[in-house]
Amino acid sequence: MNFSSDTSAPAHPAVLEALAGVNNGMQPSYGADEVTTRLRDELTRVLETDDFDFWLCASGTAANALALSCFCPPMGAILCHEEAHIARDERSAPEFFTGGGKLQLLPGEGAQIDETALREAIAGIKPDFVHETPAHVLSLTNLTESGTAYPAAQVKHFSALAKDAGLTVHLDGARFANALVSTGASPAEISWKAGIDVLTLGLTKTGAMGCEIIILFGSARQKFNELKARAKRAGHMPPKMRYLAAQAIAMFADDRWLSLATTANQRAREVSNLLCRDGETELVHPVHGNEIFVRLSDINLRALTEAGATFYPWIGGSHRLVTSWCTPQETIDRLSELLA
Repeated sequence: MNFSSDTSAPAHPAVLEALAGVNNGMQPSYGADEVTTRLRDELTRVLETDDFDFWLCASGTAANALALSCFCPPMGAILCHEEAHIARDERSAPEFFTGGGKLQLLPGEGAQIDETALREAIAGIKPDFVHETPAHVLSLTNLTESGTAYPAAQVKHFSALAKDAGLTVHLDGARFANALVSTGASPAEISWKAGIDVLTLGLTKTGAMGCEIIILFGSARQKFNELKARAKRAGHMPPKMRYLAAQAIAMFADDRWLSLATTANQRAREVSNLLCRDGETELVHPVHGNEIFVRLSDINLRALTEAGATFYPWIGGSHRLVTSWCTPQETIDRLSELLA
C-alpha cells in the first residue's frame, strides 16, 4: 500500500514502447528531429491552437524556473500562493534562475490564492517606487499543493485581474491532467483561453518516465529564443530530445494522459471514502484530484502504520496520501479490509 507519491509510480508501458520505437537510426539533435516535430502536431490537437512554442524538460522544477525566468527580471517579483511548489519545494530555483527575482507569497484556503489578497497585491504594485519590488508575474498551480482544482472560470478571472495590471500569467500544471478530469474543462479552456501565457504541462506524475513541457502562448512566444538560451546555459537543453517527445506523444495518444488521471482521481476518492468511514478521520481539503489530505483517527493511523503503508505526515498534524495511474484495485480491497 504505497501512497507516497505519483512520482514513485512506474512509467506506463506505452511510454516504454514509444521510447523503444524511436531508438533507431540517426536523428538531428536539440529538438530538430522528426519526433519532436510530430509532438508539435499532437500539441496543436490537444491545445486546439497552433499559436504556441514549446520546450521539453525532464524536471518540473527546471520547467517552472526556466519559464518564470523569462518573464520576471532580477528586480521583480512573482505572485504565488504561500504553499506553491515554487515556494515550498524547489530550493529557491525560481529565485536562482531569475537572478534574484522575489516570490511574493499570498494566502488562501486549499492552496488557492485568496481573491482579496490578490487584489491587494496587484493594487500595491508600484513600478517606480525604488524601495519595493514590483510584481511581474502571477503564478497559479492546478492542481494546487493541497490537491484542490481551480475551475476554468476562476483561472480566467484571476488571469484577467493580473493582465489588467500588466502581469504575465504562469500556470504550474504538474498535475494538469488531474485538474482537467476534476473540472471537466478542456486543456484549452483552462490554459490559453483562460488567459494563461506560459504553461508548464507535467506528464511525469501522470505516467511518463520524465517529461515536462514549457508552452508559450500568443505574445509570450517572443520569449522563445530567450527560453532556449536560458535552457542551454542552465544545462536543460536535451541533446536527444526525441526521447522526451516520444513520451509525450505516447501520453497524448488516444487521450491516454486523461484516462490515466481519471483512474488516479477515482482511486483517491475510494481511498478517502474508506479512511473517513470510521466517522473520526477528517478531510483537511476536498479531494479534487489524486491527493488526499486527512487528519487520521488514532485507530486508522495505527492500522496503516502497522500494515507498512507508505504515506507522509503533513502540515498541522495531517497526513497526505497520493494515488497514481497504477494504484491497483487490490490495494483498495486490502485497505478496505484493514480499516474494517
